Amino acid sequence: MLAAAALLVVVVLAAGPVPGRAGRDSLQEELLLSPLPTGDVAATFQFRTRWDADLQRGAVSHYRLFPKALGRLVAALGVRELHLALTQGFWRTRAWGQPPLQAPAGAELWVWFQPTVTDVDKAWKELSNILSGIFCASLNFIDSTNTVTPTASFKPLGLANGTDHHLLRYAVLPREVVCTENLTPWKKLLPCGSKAGLAVLLKAERLFHSSYHSQAVHIRPICRDASCLAVSWELRQTLTVVFDTFSSGQGKKDWSLFKMFSRTLTDACPLASQSKVYVDISPKNKENELLEVTPTPASVHEAIVQGDKRTYAVYDLLSPSLFNTSRSLNVQLKWKRPQDSSDLPTPILHAQRYVSGYGLQTGEISTLIYNTHPYRAFPVILLETVPWYLRLYVHTLTIITKGKENKPSYIHYQPAQDRRRPHLLEMLIQLPANSVTKITIQFERALLKWTEYTPDPNHGFYVSSSVLSALVPSVIAMKEVDVEQSPLFTSLFPSSDGSSYFVRLYTEPLLVNLPTPDFSMPYNVICLTCTVVAVCYGSFYNLLTRTFHVEEPSRGGLAKRLANIIRKFRGVPPL
Repeated sequence: MLAAAALLVVVVLAAGPVPGRAGRDSLQEELLLSPLPTGDVAATFQFRTRWDADLQRGAVSHYRLFPKALGRLVAALGVRELHLALTQGFWRTRAWGQPPLQAPAGAELWVWFQPTVTDVDKAWKELSNILSGIFCASLNFIDSTNTVTPTASFKPLGLANGTDHHLLRYAVLPREVVCTENLTPWKKLLPCGSKAGLAVLLKAERLFHSSYHSQAVHIRPICRDASCLAVSWELRQTLTVVFDTFSSGQGKKDWSLFKMFSRTLTDACPLASQSKVYVDISPKNKENELLEVTPTPASVHEAIVQGDKRTYAVYDLLSPSLFNTSRSLNVQLKWKRPQDSSDLPTPILHAQRYVSGYGLQTGEISTLIYNTHPYRAFPVILLETVPWYLRLYVHTLTIITKGKENKPSYIHYQPAQDRRRPHLLEMLIQLPANSVTKITIQFERALLKWTEYTPDPNHGFYVSSSVLSALVPSVIAMKEVDVEQSPLFTSLFPSSDGSSYFVRLYTEPLLVNLPTPDFSMPYNVICLTCTVVAVCYGSFYNLLTRTFHVEEPSRGGLAKRLANIIRKFRGVPPL
């Protein structure tokens, strides 16, 4: 019987692929540990699932590594690219440097649909509702009042046949709070869950006890090989967290995996074809190295990341020799000497935004964009999304660089409609070398209906972050590398040439106060009205319903007669 069953299996396998059977898939997991200039530590997890299958035709019925919930979603709604990020905190670019993957505070969702989708708005609404259920987030609050269609800012990151911006939708919920209930379904999408591999470090109570937490999901089509005759689908789950390490002894800030995550690595995910830990050990100068990593890495990888040459210590979890000396891997980094915090590297491109003005009628939004490159100028695309209840005065838009007016090369403005859509402003601005560009625009606050205010109206209303997209000049010429062989943190954004690299930055979200009525007055009115109604109506009803009876005085009993006899003898009037 066993021999017959084995023969049947061999015959089925030799017969070739079965219709509806999934194609070849693979999983890569990676952890990047980066000491930040301020002494903090950034940990970036990336889990990449590649599937050689055609999801658009809907012929796939068997899922192995690729999550079925997302695969069915892509096939049913005609999604070409999907990018979702849930972020708690703000990445301080000026202090921490350029992030590997930055996202705005709150929830961000932008999707490219297939040209075959007839009603993009309907598909967008249905998609946001489904993702809200999958990730336990408030994405169902995405509607036309916070959705825009950018024309130049968000281009497809994967394989794209066309760039018709009418197939793009972008929305941000800056008030979305990220917590454990969002992390749990995110971890369940991993092939090994949180039971093995790098995912064992994803302990919720440690991840959310940090300065910055961002988890994202990216789905895009990519070329299957160099000829690009076939298409594969890539699911990339990323998680970035920044830990505040405390100073201990002689100004040193040392850290380890156990100190950050309260856990260590014991094995790799059995389904992963690649599982590595990268530690950024790049020194400021070659003569005096600052970092000492233990245990000693088996290999060192050098790469040009964001225009700078970086050195990484590599730990391969699939290497048998890694766990020979110990049962677990606890990477430790120690500073050989105290780090000089006075000379922090300044990123080439960074920005900030704030609200100015006084009163509750008008105000001004100011955005400062810094280009610290000493001799190279480059353009940047600025995307502003402003809610409809802040009525922009477009004629007050000013762009000043080095005391002179800076006219944008391209500008696209879509005015808002009350309770229907927000303002959309896109501009292509040239940033001169070593300059600060200030962009200001004035606005007027609208008075909302009393039912449109949030439960805490005095807290204020959030305005989503501005988005900056630019090709930043590289300090070092970058060579073309194989995407499949390079680390995951260098291959998400495509690079056009070796002289520049793509950067997408987000400014701070704004908190604006609106004219708020006194919500205690309805309570006072209700109490006063109820009191008056109760007193007046109660008295009137009492008079209408009460019946009056005349009681005849009684002649009294034996006791009263005896009392009157006594009172008569005493000369007192009777009762």
